Amino acid sequence: MRLAFMGTPAFAVPSLAELVAAGHEVVAVYSQPPKPRGRGQKLTPSPVHTFAKALGLTVLTPPSMKAPEAMAAFAALDLDAACVVAYGQILKPEVLAAPRLGCLNLHGSLLPRWRGAAPIQRAIMAGDRQTGVQIMQMTAGLDEGPILLSEVVPIGPEETAGTLGERMAAIGAGLWPRALAALDRGGLEPQPQVGEPTYAAKISPAETRLDWSRPAAEVDARVRGLSPRPGAWFEAPGPDGPVRMKALASRLGLNDEGGAPGEALDEGLRIACGDGGAVRLLRVQREGRGAQDAEELLRGFPVPAGTRLG
Repeated sequence: MRLAFMGTPAFAVPSLAELVAAGHEVVAVYSQPPKPRGRGQKLTPSPVHTFAKALGLTVLTPPSMKAPEAMAAFAALDLDAACVVAYGQILKPEVLAAPRLGCLNLHGSLLPRWRGAAPIQRAIMAGDRQTGVQIMQMTAGLDEGPILLSEVVPIGPEETAGTLGERMAAIGAGLWPRALAALDRGGLEPQPQVGEPTYAAKISPAETRLDWSRPAAEVDARVRGLSPRPGAWFEAPGPDGPVRMKALASRLGLNDEGGAPGEALDEGLRIACGDGGAVRLLRVQREGRGAQDAEELLRGFPVPAGTRLG
């Protein structure tokens, strides 16, 4: 097929790789414009942009797909379909209708649960036991289109948004050749979404600070759902004042000692929570430093039993 691919983050890269490997003609790759990153604020292309350039594909980075010139250029591509994975821009009806088979989107949830920007993080933070990847026909509404192909993905008890996202990206990529082939021969009947929708809003900064007074299962889910980015954070007392740290991995523990919320129950970062439970932090990152396993951190930054975390 003659395709355009529209995607930006690393989550979308396996899908582009699968479409190219399947022999489709990807005539254009759309991605968000390069953004300033790092200490030098150097303009840096997105992961999809970088990967597409390495394959020798044409990359387009219009600031807005709503601009008349961008919509006209897209229509002029004379596409069979556009494959969209976390592109990051709203597509107007004129764009959605331009390809022969329309625009298709790979979404990281079992719709209508977790429509929106952060479905993987929200699923873990809510304590969901499973999620999924789905290819849907795009419509003007936010993630409201009918489903073409779907696969359920279990969520492990210590899964982070990072590890789950990597698995889902690979599974979702494998759906594309099947969906396109079946759609082209008329073998796919789009299925409407069924049930009450829930919405996966972008993660706000206010959500990233850990509240040790919450139940242990909720604290654990927040740590894992926000890892590796943006990261759930807390403060630990240091020799020169509070030290901000991110918690990047955790598991549920016991609070047999009856410690108060936020209290370290042993020398290994087992922290009491508000329901009489506890969470053991397995991987952490001090502000301005790299991520470390808890054992490594504690060799140079001990957190004795009885320490109160903020």
